Amino acid sequence: MRALVTGGGGFLGRTIVEQLLIEGSAVRVIARGRYPEVEALGVEVHSGDLADADAARRAVQDVDVVFHVAAKTGVWGKRADFVRSNVEATSVLLRAMGDAGTPRLVCTSSPSVIFDGHDHVNATAEQLSYPASYMAHYPETKAEAERLVLAANSPTLSTICLRPHLIWGARDPWLLPRVIARHRAGRLRIVGDGTNRVSLSYVDNAAAAHLQAARALATAAPCAGRAFFVNDPEPVLLWPWINRVFREVGLPELTATVPYWLARSLGAVAEGVWTMLGREDDPPMTRFVAAQLATSHTYDVRPAIDAFAYAPVVGPEEGLERMFAAWRSESPGQHPGQAGQKS
Repeated sequence: MRALVTGGGGFLGRTIVEQLLIEGSAVRVIARGRYPEVEALGVEVHSGDLADADAARRAVQDVDVVFHVAAKTGVWGKRADFVRSNVEATSVLLRAMGDAGTPRLVCTSSPSVIFDGHDHVNATAEQLSYPASYMAHYPETKAEAERLVLAANSPTLSTICLRPHLIWGARDPWLLPRVIARHRAGRLRIVGDGTNRVSLSYVDNAAAAHLQAARALATAAPCAGRAFFVNDPEPVLLWPWINRVFREVGLPELTATVPYWLARSLGAVAEGVWTMLGREDDPPMTRFVAAQLATSHTYDVRPAIDAFAYAPVVGPEEGLERMFAAWRSESPGQHPGQAGQKS
């Protein structure tokens, strides 16, 4: 298989690249930055912005499948930046693939595209609709990108969107390191009553889902033109799971709470202040973050199992042990629980 991975230097993208190489695929990566660790794997690396038509055309030449992982993530920032990276880049990529006759596209989406601030319990993609409005630019623009990808499915281009939820693992650069840093600084609280359950996605399982979907698309499987949740099968109690991570890095368990209504109200105020000041850094709280931390959001992977034989490759306990072992082996100051310490 000849594959292009957009955003192949990122957390999930790099893991997809590694799994493709293990399978013997020829891999090309396009990314805006330099990633020496990815270059050292021996893949073909293109530097460029996917929103640039020439860069997209060069990247898709002579490949069998595109894994579109690149995106602008985050809870704050200029809407125009999210539109360019998530919507315009996807549109340009689709046009380039059509011109080149590239037959398959596996797009990394997100459960946030259907998140409406309420509990979702063991839900499937078919049960949930895009909400009328969004609390952040990221889910809004990812939803628009997902619509573009699914609408592009045709007899000559098979497309699928995968929605891994809360991707975690040893090389996670954002999710758990930020939570740990906020707890270390005394700026984290349990939002709500602490009983909410969430689905998580260990990074190796999320990557494996992409390869499994790509193989299914090559056989005219019924998954084409559809979106699927691809989290780990069993949800977790969010705050006890996070406290287990805290114990591993030598931090006390978090017990302080804040009511959901108060966190959401504070988030709305912070968003207003940040907008008025024109600040681009993350506010201390937003409505979207408050809702994510307080509500249950669990998703059923049976449709993915039925449609393209989704099968996680690492169990939850093994995933935790792999992550903890990797952290323990890191140099002083690099461990997520040792931020700011020097050797």
